[in-house]
Amino acid sequence: MKIESTAFTSAEVQGFLDELVDHDRLLLVGRLERAMARLADVGPRIPAGHGEGQWSDHEILAHIAVLSKFYGVLVHKISSGQMAELNLLENVNLRDVAGQRMAELEPNDLLRAIRSDHERTLKILQTAEPAALRRTARLEDGTNMSAEDVARLPLISHLEMHLDQLEKSLAAKAP
Repeated sequence: MKIESTAFTSAEVQGFLDELVDHDRLLLVGRLERAMARLADVGPRIPAGHGEGQWSDHEILAHIAVLSKFYGVLVHKISSGQMAELNLLENVNLRDVAGQRMAELEPNDLLRAIRSDHERTLKILQTAEPAALRRTARLEDGTNMSAEDVARLPLISHLEMHLDQLEKSLAAKAP
């Protein structure tokens, strides 16, 4: 094996990191597209209604609508350099209020809103330069979260977890 690393410059290292981020970007696009397809399958089977104690499937769908918009906007604002500070805890605390409002919408209306938000986020992920996805916002605890981190964790992973939850719930209720 030929040793090349001794001749690398910082520009070449940066280029390598860009390739890795671009590779992950494409994986995130695929994950979000697959999540959208799962939601298109499961969503129409969700009945309207509120739960007692635990969230109903409708309320989980409303929560998905909230997280899809919120974290999609964060991906945009962080990747475009519009946001450098983020109080995630404060915003998470506002989630339940927004979720209650969203739960008043019919499931089909929620599905349309979610699809629209996901399509905007997909467009960002499909076109973003690696440097944009590496941009970060400083959290209230002093740590940083990149636009890619927001897309991967609180948006897509969170969405996938709730889709698992909905699929399991609906399967348990099936005749």
